[in-house]
Amino acid sequence: MRSALLAALLLSPLVAQSPRPADLLLTGGKVWTADPQKPLAEAVAVRDGHVVFVGSDAAAARWKGKKTKVIALGGRLVTPGFEDAHMHLMSGARNLERVDLSEETTLAALQEKIRRFAEANPKSPWVVGRGWVYGSFPGGLPTREQLDAVVPDRPAYMDCYDGHTGWANSRALALAGITRETKDPVNGAIVRDPKTGEPTGALKEAAGSLVEDLIPEPTPERHYALLLQALAQLNRLGITAVQDAGWTKEEVARFLPLLERARKEGKLTVRARLTVDVAPNDPAPGIAEAVRLRKLYPSGAIVFGGVKGYVDGVIEAHTAAMLAPWSDDPSLGQGTPRWEKAALDHAVAAADGEGLQVWLHSIGDRGIRMALDAYASAAKQNGPRDRRHRVEHVEAIDAADAPRFGALGVVASMQPLHANPDQNNEEVWVRNVGPERASRGFAWRLIEKGGGRLAFGSDWPVVTPDVFRGLYCAVARRTREGKPEGGWQPQLAVSVESALRHYTVDAAWAGFAEKERGSIAVGKRADLVVLSRDVLSGPPEEILGTKVLLTLFGGTTAWQDPELR
Repeated sequence: MRSALLAALLLSPLVAQSPRPADLLLTGGKVWTADPQKPLAEAVAVRDGHVVFVGSDAAAARWKGKKTKVIALGGRLVTPGFEDAHMHLMSGARNLERVDLSEETTLAALQEKIRRFAEANPKSPWVVGRGWVYGSFPGGLPTREQLDAVVPDRPAYMDCYDGHTGWANSRALALAGITRETKDPVNGAIVRDPKTGEPTGALKEAAGSLVEDLIPEPTPERHYALLLQALAQLNRLGITAVQDAGWTKEEVARFLPLLERARKEGKLTVRARLTVDVAPNDPAPGIAEAVRLRKLYPSGAIVFGGVKGYVDGVIEAHTAAMLAPWSDDPSLGQGTPRWEKAALDHAVAAADGEGLQVWLHSIGDRGIRMALDAYASAAKQNGPRDRRHRVEHVEAIDAADAPRFGALGVVASMQPLHANPDQNNEEVWVRNVGPERASRGFAWRLIEKGGGRLAFGSDWPVVTPDVFRGLYCAVARRTREGKPEGGWQPQLAVSVESALRHYTVDAAWAGFAEKERGSIAVGKRADLVVLSRDVLSGPPEEILGTKVLLTLFGGTTAWQDPELR
């Protein structure tokens, strides 16, 4: 009788069978899943590039086999791989061989770094860099004489940190044929001396292209090497997915083969969602190119699915579109949008009608409102669907527009480090918009409270892709040095857990990828990171000292620090 009962039990489908062993077990940790229903666990099991178990250490033991690799976490924090929801991957890669000015805050420091770079690269026909901030210069803009002083012998060009203003020396201006007679290009301005009319060396918006187009591009082989270097850097920061903010048709032809090569060689260690630029004067070719590429790359490690347009410029250069005149100098007006409202509405409706996601760079309150109005118009014209259109940057929002993100289902794609309250923020950004508009500067919490979904990124190479720098600024709204005390507009800060969500599951949602990544759940890709400390507890300052110990990309180690064995 007992033997018959035992046999029946052994044959019963209700008896739990041991699962096929995992390839990798992470145990003894604090696993933040990004799932609000089950936010914490102790262990994760990975097999065939996917998560197969999330739960307790005791239950995880069932997944251990003879060949299973086990990593004892010692209480360390595991999170989903970070996703940078707005960056320029190939531009960031290219800038790895240029002079980096992003950490310098005075003219003297900028000049010294450029001088040293020029001396170290005597055979380079150009001296090129980026990263300067407006607050480093008296009056907020650089001059050619300041660059001539350190690079007198060859053309030199330094892009601003935001990419919207260039700094050229006299040789670069001469090569480009820029003189007092040169007319401003469409959507650009050659800054001129008010007394002589001569170009000062500062080139706003599209005027920068007059020089930039002359700078030699790296060879494809060199750019590929820089791409691999960039991927390694992103993996060290725990980044396993990126969303790229706009390629021209020419860039598609130049860059896509490099990404394809990396994928085929097994070296593409981030998942990339890419967009195509659309021009205000003729958006149709960009829309057509995006539709073509979406058919070729609908899923996988390389995905095309949207278009990007620029509604306005930036606040520091007075090129953002505002609802009221600039506070520092009302005579400068309110900025000028790059699109007429009717043309923008038409272009967005056309892209939306093709089922494309639309990204609109909109920084000023008028530009943000124009973008939201265009999305509302497209939804009314084309009917309901899962759109997830986006407004990029959202720096100075009118209070009435904050709840519209939630109401329209529009993503607020924002970059926390753009709000770094350094001297550029205080002496230029805040000065230009004035205290009333500054009280809503980078209004993360205001948009959250209105039901909007945020996706965080870096805009690299505009600022560093270091997620911990971004997390700290999102939570503390202070510089790394702790200034200002109490934070700049602290009422707009978000919690650590919210900020983590915006770098993981919310960023994945913004890229239509939440079913495959962004949280730690059975069946999702094993894109995971192990951190050196628990950023969910302790003071915000500890976030800055955190580092990534392990980055898993599809269950495979893309980066491992020697500290984790």
